[in-house]
Amino acid sequence: MEAIERVRGIYNGRNRSSAYKDLVWTVATASDTALDMRDQTLQTLATIEQNLTDLGSSKQHIVSAQVYIANMQDKPLMDSIWCDWIGENPDHWPQRACLGVTLEGNVLIEITVTAIRAI
Repeated sequence: MEAIERVRGIYNGRNRSSAYKDLVWTVATASDTALDMRDQTLQTLATIEQNLTDLGSSKQHIVSAQVYIANMQDKPLMDSIWCDWIGENPDHWPQRACLGVTLEGNVLIEITVTAIRAI
């Protein structure tokens, strides 16, 4: 039986990334919650990209994403940043859901993704 790879994060009871066979799961928020929505989104996406790279995947291999934002009025801004980040090729666009939620402290955005490892 293949082992599940787990990449520790900074919080007890959960990891920032996991992988099993050809699947990768990861989650991120901005490390600097004093930033505005634009910069928290950019920082969160950069972390997601690094987490995927660490486990042999990439943003082009994301199959599903969930975006949690503290204020749905920020969704158009987040959408614009997301589209720039994910790129123009629709073959690389994942299924994505966006939900308005209450997040801890000054966190404005949290993103989780499932991706396939690059082959």
